[in-house]
Amino acid sequence: MRIPICYSGNRKIFGGIFLSVLSVIKHTKDPLDIILLSMDLSDRDPLFLSFSEEQRTLMERVIREVNPESTVRIIDVTEYQKQYFDCGKNNENYYTPYASIRLFLDLLDVPDKIIYLDADIMCCGDAREHFNIDISDYEFAATLDIVGRHWFRGQYCNSGVLLLNMPKIRETGLFAKARNMVNDKRMLMPDQSAIHKSTTKKLVLPYRFNEQRSIKPDTVWKHFCKGFPLNFPLFPSYNWKQWHRKEVHEKLKIFDFDDIYEQYDKLMAEENNAELIKI
Repeated sequence: MRIPICYSGNRKIFGGIFLSVLSVIKHTKDPLDIILLSMDLSDRDPLFLSFSEEQRTLMERVIREVNPESTVRIIDVTEYQKQYFDCGKNNENYYTPYASIRLFLDLLDVPDKIIYLDADIMCCGDAREHFNIDISDYEFAATLDIVGRHWFRGQYCNSGVLLLNMPKIRETGLFAKARNMVNDKRMLMPDQSAIHKSTTKKLVLPYRFNEQRSIKPDTVWKHFCKGFPLNFPLFPSYNWKQWHRKEVHEKLKIFDFDDIYEQYDKLMAEENNAELIKI
């Protein structure tokens, strides 16, 4: 069984995605189709560069050590960004433009069923368990957003982990409607809120498929998303990612990925150009 997993981002965030992929191949031995959505917006910000071919080659070499049938490909969506979002109301936002490019997936040549992951997701279990969930009658499956569920009506889901049914999404026009909304309406969390408001039918999953707080024994995906302490707003929110190792250890008390860090450090030491995966 081939498992397509999609990420979006740019050259600077590749190291974080690489950590995520290393955690996936620790638990999942099936062939993977890693899809990296990216774009070159260096005219807007010098750091907004697409993933490089050298980064793609490195990732593919590493995952093929686990399964030689695995692949990594980069899909450039720069033209879609310019067409749909460059003049939109969320063009300047708290999030980078890369946060919304998952909404172009219905325009691309991609598999019918895809796991979409944000860069700050780490794997704690076999991805097959997630991928095998039946979503034939749904546009997508996702977990509730642990914070947003208190602010929004209905079942407000977190878009950091999505199991996508692409034929159904094209049939209902989910992403097309969401793109229009992102373009026309100013929102705090544009892509996530647009998906929520445009959804026809979704499957809500348990938090083990997008654990936004403490890792549990049955957690499949751990999401290093923004958190709020119990005494908020007396103390500020935190937003420590898996690559913030000191904070992950000292603040979050998470040591589950130390073997992944060790593997990553070994690759950094071995590579002639460690900048490829430097975070």
